[in-house]
Amino acid sequence: MSEASEPPEPAEPAEPAEASTPRGPLPRLLEAVLGVGVDPELRATLQHIVDTAAELTDARHASLEATDPVHGTAGDGPTEFRTPEPPTAGQAAHSRLDVPVRVRDDTYGSLRLTGKRADGDFTAEDEQLVRVLATQAGIAIGNARLHETARQRERWIEGAAAVTTALLTGETAADALMTVAERARMLADASAGVILQPTDEGGMEIVTASTPDDPRGLVGTTIAPGSAVLEQLLGGEPVFVDDSATDPRMTTQVRHRFGPSMLLPLQAGGRLIGTLALPRRRGDRPYTSVEQLLATQFASQAALALVLADAQQRRERLAVFEDRDRIARDLHDLVVQRLFATGMMLESTQRRTADEEQDPEVHAMLGRAVEELRSTVQEVRTAIFALQQPPADAPTTFRGKVLRETAGAAAALGFQPSVQFTGPVDARLPAPVATRLLTALRAALAAATRRSGTTRVTVSIDATTTLPDGRPGVRLTVFDDGKGKLTAEAEGNDEPGTGTGTTMTWQSPLRTHP
Repeated sequence: MSEASEPPEPAEPAEPAEASTPRGPLPRLLEAVLGVGVDPELRATLQHIVDTAAELTDARHASLEATDPVHGTAGDGPTEFRTPEPPTAGQAAHSRLDVPVRVRDDTYGSLRLTGKRADGDFTAEDEQLVRVLATQAGIAIGNARLHETARQRERWIEGAAAVTTALLTGETAADALMTVAERARMLADASAGVILQPTDEGGMEIVTASTPDDPRGLVGTTIAPGSAVLEQLLGGEPVFVDDSATDPRMTTQVRHRFGPSMLLPLQAGGRLIGTLALPRRRGDRPYTSVEQLLATQFASQAALALVLADAQQRRERLAVFEDRDRIARDLHDLVVQRLFATGMMLESTQRRTADEEQDPEVHAMLGRAVEELRSTVQEVRTAIFALQQPPADAPTTFRGKVLRETAGAAAALGFQPSVQFTGPVDARLPAPVATRLLTALRAALAAATRRSGTTRVTVSIDATTTLPDGRPGVRLTVFDDGKGKLTAEAEGNDEPGTGTGTTMTWQSPLRTHP
């Protein structure tokens, strides 16, 4: 009987192997694809694509170069993105992989890999991985482009709205043009923003310039008539120049200072206000098609805002003129007539006191009251005439010029001199005589402002004067109550001041040659 064999000892349970999760190419590719396009910024997206391609293929160096820089990076920096480690000449010759990156139907650039770290060649699997990544990169680049375009459009729209608001707050014409030029320069990242306006000779001249650099030599620069650029601008067409210094169409003396440029007509309702030029420095990137479109739309909006601002200012000036006319009518119809009637009553009373041999002092007081009323009527009529003058325009009549001189003296005196006109001074005074009279008036007013204690200045111009030799003439009399005497040249008469003030009298024949 055989011996029974002992049952085998149970095997000890094997120790569990270490968990391994090999990171194959597909999970890595999935992770890379999901990571591409997370950042809406175009530059960040491009750099992420380059870094991911190098990691997926174990390449020593990766780069992405845009073949169309105008549309490639939308002005956000360089047109080539690469990994930090540069390839050596031997690595580049040993292994290299190029895969195109397409955005929709356009070729954006090329994704280039060089120098496999294992010192081998790139495999078909590597190429397949990079092609999948390039496809996803094209989608991400397209989305980043849309995001950047939307941001640009938002900035230009906000800029146009800010310009419109500024122009409609009552800026002067020169300030309005500077507002447009400066805002456009900042939005376009240009070296200068200039406004050109048509000249009488048929050309265009720079009238406003906004630049962080030296602006000398810009304002006053002209585009000569007959220029090809000028013909387009006068026709309302924008002009885009790649290099102002070398483009034969550019004829200005400052063209050598600039590179890419946009010249945009400021036109609204068929009216050409001028041209907005936005040049960049030489060597700067050219304008993208999106920037050209947005700047053109901005110019149209700015032109409309300029027209609206001008119309608003005209309406405001018209309202002022109408109000001044109303005041002038009220002064004439009410105040002057009542003063005239009061003067007649006083004259009648004065005659009665003379006939009835009343107190001579009362008679003299009535006479002074009559003279004061006459003087007041003259001053009110002068005020009426001043109200009828356009306040913002230079006076063209002799009366207006006299009032301008006295208004200028009022700023130094602290009060308004009294002005009286006798006779049709505008009709009777020849231009040479009027010019000399204004010179004498200016000197007399200047002397009055230099004297101390001056509280009253009266100016009287009489165009009905008869000179001692019998010729018709004009007489200017300026009195001030300041301390001191006036030394002034006068034709025909020079009356020194008295102890109670200074009187200057200037007179001249109406015709210098009888």
